[in-house]
Amino acid sequence: MSEEIEIRFFIDRSLGKTHVVNALRNIGELVEIHDDHFNQATADTDWLPIVALKGWVILTADKKIAHRRLELMAVQESGARMFVLVSGNLSGIEMAEIFVQAVPAMKRFIANTPAPFMAKVHKNASVKAWK
Repeated sequence: MSEEIEIRFFIDRSLGKTHVVNALRNIGELVEIHDDHFNQATADTDWLPIVALKGWVILTADKKIAHRRLELMAVQESGARMFVLVSGNLSGIEMAEIFVQAVPAMKRFIANTPAPFMAKVHKNASVKAWK
């Protein structure tokens, strides 16, 4: 009998504090909000290692993070697990719906992919390795 590991999602500031958080909590997921732990101005390179150390899985809509050398190094060095919503111009409700639909695929990805990783979440809720 296999036990499902407990996953706690960390919602970064690019996803806001309401729609994605509430949608994931409504389906029983454990969720932490960026602003409950860090100041809005905290640099990604400062919070990434802390979140990774706690074992939380990062959800973001900041596509540029994959192209910033210091943030990529922080993901790599900290062993972070990150899912990036790569579809732009979405409302909070649309982002929430996509992440809710993507939860099973994200959990499979987590189970099958050693950290560190950065994966894309597409508008159709598919999940693909990225960095």
